Amino acid sequence: VVCVGGDGYVSEVAHGLLLKAQIDAGKDTDYIPKPVKAPVPLGVIPAGTTNVLAHTLYGVKHAVTATLHIVMGHIQPVDVCTFSTPSKLLRFGFSAMFGFGARSLALAEKHRWMPASQRKDFAFIRTLADLKPEECEISFVPVQIPQGDHPENDRITLLYLGSKDQWHRIQGRFLNVSIMAIPCLCSMAPRGLAPNTRSASSSLALNASRKEASTTSLGNLFQCLTTLIFNFPFVETYTVQEVKVQPRLGSGLDAKENKCMNAASAGHHPWNIDGDLVKEASEVHVRVHPQLINLYGVNTDDLERSQATCNCI
Repeated sequence: VVCVGGDGYVSEVAHGLLLKAQIDAGKDTDYIPKPVKAPVPLGVIPAGTTNVLAHTLYGVKHAVTATLHIVMGHIQPVDVCTFSTPSKLLRFGFSAMFGFGARSLALAEKHRWMPASQRKDFAFIRTLADLKPEECEISFVPVQIPQGDHPENDRITLLYLGSKDQWHRIQGRFLNVSIMAIPCLCSMAPRGLAPNTRSASSSLALNASRKEASTTSLGNLFQCLTTLIFNFPFVETYTVQEVKVQPRLGSGLDAKENKCMNAASAGHHPWNIDGDLVKEASEVHVRVHPQLINLYGVNTDDLERSQATCNCI
């Protein structure tokens, strides 16, 4: 299966392949703690605006390079997340944002009459000018690592050495929460929005920006896009196995935003899941499932170490 499109379209196709695999395996599609792997690989030819998945798979946004990888049969196993509420599965996906990333997408969706690049820039600046924190509680199970192992940069990756399956909780007012199973490389963030994870690391990168970020200058915010956001003291980063995000009552879209963004009802919180807008009122539970789908592409870490000058090998 090969799809031509942006991140949202690719995610929809991947969700369809994985959901079909669960149905064929006789799984309950409302609750899938251990999903089965997609039976066929998925090829991605970038044709969107950001193309995070294509950058992560090929190192570049280049249709010919993507086509060559597909023709040559380069396969890369990739981790996938399940996003669910206490009562149902929302979808399969690779990354999600709650807070600023979701609010800017919700605003952009309201202005689809604008060209794609202008629409996203407009929504980014408009949402930035009216920063609003989300009051929520974040629960997570940290990744377990051997006692003698330590991450290369303790400021970038915070790993806990606690007991297995032990839940940790943080709460407060957060401007943005991102949960990513892949590095999410793009032209604005060459090292990725989540450089402390890999496409098949069996872990999630959880990044939470607290309200203190609102006092940061615009220069620092743009620096976040081109360097490491984790250098800022208000950004907390964790490497985890699963996450639960529970918004507090009254912290969702206000009446004006609900009217502007066509939210179904007050209390529904927008989520940006692989570039698609999802509104949900209850707790969202995110689990990572190792190497659940095969995508055509390569390990971009190998590309960086390679001495080859051609992007397609």
